[in-house]
Amino acid sequence: MNNKPDFKEVFPADFISEGVDQTRGWFFTLHAISTMIKGSVAFKNVISNGLVLDKNGNKMSKRLGNAVDPFSTIETFGSDPLRWYMMTNSSPWDNLKFDVEGVEEVRRKFFGTLYNTYSFFALYANVDGFTPTEKEIPLSERPEIDRWIVSLLNSLVKEVAEHYEHYEPTRAGRAIQDFVNDNLSNWYVRLNRKRFWGGEYDSDKIAAYQTLYTCLLTVAKLMAPIAPFYAERLWLDLNGSQKKGESVHLQDFPRADEGLIDRNLEACMQYAQQISSMILALRRKADKKVRQPLLKAVVPTNDAETFEQIKYVAELIKTEVNIKNLEVLSPDTEMDNIVKKIKPNFKTLGKRYGKLMKEIAAAFAAFGNREINEIEKSGRYTFSLPSGEKVDLLEADVEITTEDMPGWLMASEGKLTVALDITVTPELEREGIARELVNRIQNIRKANNYEITDKISIRIERNENIASAVGEFASYISTQVLASSLEVVDRLDKAEELDFDDYVVRVSIEKI
Repeated sequence: MNNKPDFKEVFPADFISEGVDQTRGWFFTLHAISTMIKGSVAFKNVISNGLVLDKNGNKMSKRLGNAVDPFSTIETFGSDPLRWYMMTNSSPWDNLKFDVEGVEEVRRKFFGTLYNTYSFFALYANVDGFTPTEKEIPLSERPEIDRWIVSLLNSLVKEVAEHYEHYEPTRAGRAIQDFVNDNLSNWYVRLNRKRFWGGEYDSDKIAAYQTLYTCLLTVAKLMAPIAPFYAERLWLDLNGSQKKGESVHLQDFPRADEGLIDRNLEACMQYAQQISSMILALRRKADKKVRQPLLKAVVPTNDAETFEQIKYVAELIKTEVNIKNLEVLSPDTEMDNIVKKIKPNFKTLGKRYGKLMKEIAAAFAAFGNREINEIEKSGRYTFSLPSGEKVDLLEADVEITTEDMPGWLMASEGKLTVALDITVTPELEREGIARELVNRIQNIRKANNYEITDKISIRIERNENIASAVGEFASYISTQVLASSLEVVDRLDKAEELDFDDYVVRVSIEKI
């Protein structure tokens, strides 16, 4: 495994990989297509770009001063971010409203995220001496989160192949981008950091490396038609070889393994991501940092399948949002901590029932949990008015909201509702301080350029605000920051000052 490359090396102007312009590759880049057309090579289909307009939709011209120099744009951002932006912003045959800020956003959010994911992999793989030739850990023996990302990867391969076959590179690029940003980087890598960091080089760690390696290698193949140079760089770095002929553009296009696709597991993890996002949003609303543990969240469900799927990932959600307990309520459980209100959508109902709206509004006032649950569960509800008229309600015909209870915050998104207990007990507060100390000490390690395996010693100046937290969680703090010793002293002459909300903590850290 090569060391991670300098990010600037990803986009050299003269980088052309072996095989990019050869017909025996599994795709043709736009550059290759134009080259072959000039060489009188016949094609059945040629995709042509529409007009490139300015960001306001006006035709570019030097006279108006809104023209963009393509060569300076490539020099600034790189050819692949430019091509990716143009291909994913709108279908290539449609007119494109071009905004340079969009190119920068693509470079930062997609290419930057993919680069950081590879760099994370390379850093720890180099430390542990991982090689792709190690004996494959069977997927059945890997953790569920490995099986999930592999399932999602095969679903992605299937989706991207279909989009390419139907001349939809825009949809293909967006699918790849969403997989890398939302699932691979922001979920799989983030939740598995501890498997890569520290610990023995056992089968679990090897499985994590093999899973991430497979994902990166496959992404390189999938993205190559749109980002040929970056994909080639990623492929070569992952394979640790630049021998002639070993180009990503000469590989077979990935084939989805239907046997590895687990739709139920994908649905479970989708709930985990959505519920975690909702709880984190409630935390921000309540100004509760994620490092501050909270006691409890409650999630009601409308059907048995959803109940089982959320229960399956409950532990993962708890860890992700740092709560002690996640209570998943079955469909027949009364929601003591959640109060829901329902009101008619006059815009949609008025079109169908006009003169009956006064009666319908009066009927809504009598609706309770039973009616609300029925609408959320089945998406429709039928009832009779006193006049004998029947009313068929659809999900779009109602607006369902939740009311906050004292000490709780509520959120609803689609069919999901979450209630979060935001009360912080003294016990939770001490644990939150310990986690905050870990974060601050890790930042000092990083600022001092310590290696990830370096051991340290810690001295903390006595402070009554954190004394009980340090005493209770000393072992936890030491383990998290690789400290061989943690000592509380009366005074430190030379120390780092850590600003907490209402006080300052002085800490001295030395590498052993």
